[in-house]
Amino acid sequence: MDRPQLTAKKEILVETDGPVGLITLNRPEALNALNHGLMEQLVEALEDFEAAPPIRSIIIAGSERAFAAGADIKEMDQATVAQMSADPHLTRWDRVGKCAKPTIAAVSGFALGGGCELAMACDLIVASETAVFGQPEILIGVIPGAGGTQRLTRAIGKARAMELVLTGRRFTAREALSRGLVNRVVPVESFLSEAKKLAHEIAAKPPIAVKAARDAINKALDVDIDTGLTFERQHFYSLFDTQDQKEGMKAFIEKREPKFVGK
Repeated sequence: MDRPQLTAKKEILVETDGPVGLITLNRPEALNALNHGLMEQLVEALEDFEAAPPIRSIIIAGSERAFAAGADIKEMDQATVAQMSADPHLTRWDRVGKCAKPTIAAVSGFALGGGCELAMACDLIVASETAVFGQPEILIGVIPGAGGTQRLTRAIGKARAMELVLTGRRFTAREALSRGLVNRVVPVESFLSEAKKLAHEIAAKPPIAVKAARDAINKALDVDIDTGLTFERQHFYSLFDTQDQKEGMKAFIEKREPKFVGK
């Protein structure tokens, strides 16, 4: 494994660990509130990792105290409809959700409002035992605007999402696990190492097949079963033109570990 490399920007830290890219939110004085600068830099780092062939999976993390306590309310409390509609800020969450490589949110402490939405925009969530999720926008006179009503409903169902969004109530990591929102809950001291372990495990898989699998799973959320099955089958057939398919099946027959090259 390559030695981790670390670079710093004002609002984020960017690290590489072999085939894994790590973006750490870095506004500790504001509990990582997601202001324009942080989200702009986050998307820039994400796109840099997307464009880097050696990077095969990406982690977005906060601190032990806070993944992200929400959007920066000071940037929008006096805004008008016209100003909010013209502002590209909320589309940055969409960009995270459309990342071409697998994404894992490493969540500890507060993941509220935009922070919860950012975690849900990732493919997988590893949470510490101290993680607290919630969409409290109703408490300040608005509703989630970066995917909260849509992704939370898809993850835990209409009734539970309706209750949490309408009351603004927070919920624990264990509740999130039991409702299918997060993948695993671990001690706070190991939440990031567990996310890295998962990221390396995924990065070791054939990247073209990983992308095909992600596309098919995401498609299942939006289409009927017959359309989804057709989509899945097309992706399945397409993988037989890849070197990794030939290597994977040959290695299986020869009872050895495959060496995937991403072609």
